[in-house]
Amino acid sequence: TMPSIFSYQSAEVDWCESNFVRSPVIAEYYNTDRTSLSSFLLLTPLNFLVLEEPPRACGRMELCHLKVSLLLAGLFSMYFHMTLSYVGQLLDELSILWTLAVAYSFWYPQCYFPKCIKTRRHFFWLTGITTVISTLMSFIKPTLNAYALNCIAFHLLYLTWRELKKCNDKRVHRMAAVMVMWWVLAITSWISDRWLCWLWQAINFPYFHSFWHVLIAMSLLYCCPLVIYFDVSYEMPSFKPKLEYWPSDSWPVVVPYVTLEEPHKQC
Repeated sequence: TMPSIFSYQSAEVDWCESNFVRSPVIAEYYNTDRTSLSSFLLLTPLNFLVLEEPPRACGRMELCHLKVSLLLAGLFSMYFHMTLSYVGQLLDELSILWTLAVAYSFWYPQCYFPKCIKTRRHFFWLTGITTVISTLMSFIKPTLNAYALNCIAFHLLYLTWRELKKCNDKRVHRMAAVMVMWWVLAITSWISDRWLCWLWQAINFPYFHSFWHVLIAMSLLYCCPLVIYFDVSYEMPSFKPKLEYWPSDSWPVVVPYVTLEEPHKQC
């Protein structure tokens, strides 16, 4: 008989970490723990701080959608690594897909719209239809979902490169370089865990997927203010956005955020 889609270890994917070693109820202890660390203790609270200054007053609803999406992605990722269930796998992957859809819908620069798309409303529909189709396709071969989601990063890096070519602010270039550095470390950890598991198990160190969770969270911590910076530059150029670091530029570990040089104006 087919196993229940909610059953432990019913997923098509199993990461390198040995299962149920540290806990009888948590399949991948370190992956679950690092997901908790990166999603709740690091990524979500800090991004709440980063995203508290929206580019415009009417942008607060957009930020709320993104915050909820990030929280759900963290919760579903914890559930997946705790149970390795089929439902957990799909919830984990689809929550990331829909978080990306929210970000693309609200902040994708209008100058990059396809020629057939004239307004943001039309782009919403295009993004929504594409996301629904991608969601349905994710059930066909779930083992390919993670690879497909990671490929979206290359498009985001391409867009960043296009924007940096038009920007002379050294602080923006530095933040983009730091974001890419964290992403390279993250994707290297992800690929290492996926393709070199035999090596890490041989030396009893199968924890690179847990590193992925923390490293990709660090990359997103720099990605979010960059997205807001470029969005303000396009939508509200009179506000003159500026990237800042909390608590200070001189600190080795900082939280980047966006400030507006002119008084805040309502929509």
